[in-house]
Amino acid sequence: MIEQESSLIDIPAPPPRGISATLRAAWAIFRKDIACELRTRYAINTLLLFAISAATAVSLGVGFLGLRRTEEALLIQSALLWIALLFAALNGLSRSFVYEEEARTMAALRLSAAPTAVFLGKFCFNLTLVMALSAVTTLLFIVLLRVKVGSPLAFSAMLVAGGLALTSATTIIAAIIARASFKGALFAVLAFPLLVAPLIVAIQGTAQTLENVAIDVVFGPIRFLLAYVVVTFTASLILFPFVWEA
Repeated sequence: MIEQESSLIDIPAPPPRGISATLRAAWAIFRKDIACELRTRYAINTLLLFAISAATAVSLGVGFLGLRRTEEALLIQSALLWIALLFAALNGLSRSFVYEEEARTMAALRLSAAPTAVFLGKFCFNLTLVMALSAVTTLLFIVLLRVKVGSPLAFSAMLVAGGLALTSATTIIAAIIARASFKGALFAVLAFPLLVAPLIVAIQGTAQTLENVAIDVVFGPIRFLLAYVVVTFTASLILFPFVWEA
């Protein structure tokens, strides 16, 4: 009888269910990831180093490209910005689940939180990194390349929509490659095909915002990116439990 009672005590309690419990668990995971990142600074240093290197190399190679206001020059400026954001994100976003595997905390996370809460917490963490990266990279490009933003509101909206698209497509891929041997290369190989379409739309939309246009002009690209976010986020949320418990 005593052995039966002790065996029952050793069984871990299942993660709490319900929307409020899931949101609380997601917030706890997000805070934990932020605290770990501020302590190690691995992803932050990687993202900042790539952003600074890319902006400096481009500025030395093409000079004050931002002073040219032709349609082709604006498209090139937008393409260079988003390429820098893309490759910087591909270098840093894979760490969200790789860190759990390296620290051997994956099993504890599975027992303490539902898969939906884990995905939401990791998604918010990656989104925070992407938005910080976008702010720093954009500032560097504006200063070093003398890029002139004609419509700041539309420009900011494009960056937010593009950042959401980038995060929604890559969070579940980071979970898939967490146990792989060649994590960085596999992450880029799996993520790039999903990001081609939103990247093209983001480049074209951002190029329009460099001119003095109303935000109505970029409603089309923004709607496309937000629709892409809804589809990829919903699909990831449905598929994540199977990936997480595999």
